[in-house]
Amino acid sequence: MENRVLFIGGNFSPEPIGIGKYNGEMIDWLACQGYDCTVITSYPYYPQWKVQDPYVKKSFWFKKEIKYVKPFYEKAVQIYRCPQFVPENPTGSKRMILDFSFCITSFMIVFKLLFHKKYDYIISVVPCFQIGILGIFYKLIRGGKFLYHIQDLQIDAARDLKMIKSSTLINILFGLEKFILKQADVISSISDGMMEKIKTKCNREIDFFPNWVDTKQFFPITDKAALKEKFNFKGTDKIVLYSGAIGEKQGLEAILYTADSLKHIKSLKFVLCGSGPYLKKLEILKESLALTNIVFMPTQPIEKLNKFLNMADIHLVIQKANASDLVMPSKLTTILAIGGVAVVTAPENSSLHKLISTHKMGLVIEPESMQALTGIVMTSIFKDLNFYSTNARNYAEQYLSIGRILPRFFQNIHYTPVVNMQESYIIRPEIRYEQAEMQVS
Repeated sequence: MENRVLFIGGNFSPEPIGIGKYNGEMIDWLACQGYDCTVITSYPYYPQWKVQDPYVKKSFWFKKEIKYVKPFYEKAVQIYRCPQFVPENPTGSKRMILDFSFCITSFMIVFKLLFHKKYDYIISVVPCFQIGILGIFYKLIRGGKFLYHIQDLQIDAARDLKMIKSSTLINILFGLEKFILKQADVISSISDGMMEKIKTKCNREIDFFPNWVDTKQFFPITDKAALKEKFNFKGTDKIVLYSGAIGEKQGLEAILYTADSLKHIKSLKFVLCGSGPYLKKLEILKESLALTNIVFMPTQPIEKLNKFLNMADIHLVIQKANASDLVMPSKLTTILAIGGVAVVTAPENSSLHKLISTHKMGLVIEPESMQALTGIVMTSIFKDLNFYSTNARNYAEQYLSIGRILPRFFQNIHYTPVVNMQESYIIRPEIRYEQAEMQVS
């Protein structure tokens, strides 16, 4: 029997990092396995927080794309892109408008698909958490199994990071979330800590569905000096790298203050790679501190990313203390795959701290402590860290490979993969697109 999948999520390919990257790879994998997949999503905007080319001119209306993934060209993925409000400065209230606008426009597509052939599985990925209502709506009318996957404890983060200050509004949102959790057939999340928090909300089992990495695409390269020169550094420089979204919840200003404290070490360079709403504030801070050892770089294209990440001596995975177990940094899987040595900020009782410490694959310090960050950089940058590097790569190969995670998870929820694919097909499929303007009736 043919299995049909309806995916609903606000982030999707071709977003290069974060949740959109994982959503796109999951659907590519399912299509490669022979599943009939339909996607309801928005136009790519993350991490830049503005709609990206070639979608800018058409992003005010709906668009339908047909995506063919090798080797099952007959199993085309249908992608419905929906307009939404995208704020350049994503405050708490503006993020709520973004989520609400996507829910409204995507509902129109869900309603349209009620009159098409039935889907066997409906997958909603958080954020935004409200789209779980759309999965429930489809399930109640047409049936199917509803999967609710939580990448980000969105409401908890908004409360703890003071992005939403109204306790009444927070309670209303928690009530809506609880309703969705009770209606879902399967609930999954990406870390032990997040799973425990979700379990307290709904008193039911939560499936473990961690983020993954293509360990063939991302792998260690030993000649760091040559790589540094390719990216316009000296081969003798020591590179401390942060690569990822540049937002408020990371607390990235600590990197600049650390750079200021260590500016007497002339060979030490701090590189911040990425984009996001907090970038301008960091650039202003750099100027005010007159820092010459901070380098800002744009998000690197996928074909350069393995070499770019490999040039770093230390990778920073920074987040604020009150974001602990509310999110699991997606950048960490790629760092581990290349055998990178990660300096991670995480409270001692968090699942992230336990993960890194138990497997001895990085260095963990307390969050929001410039003294701790400065100390770990100063004491480790000139040390031999191969022990951590080897453990990181081994962990990625054993536990984070996409070829292991996706088959195991979908088999557990009663998928039966049609074929045994080579892992090289999973992440880098050959893709053709056909686009057509779509009228919503």
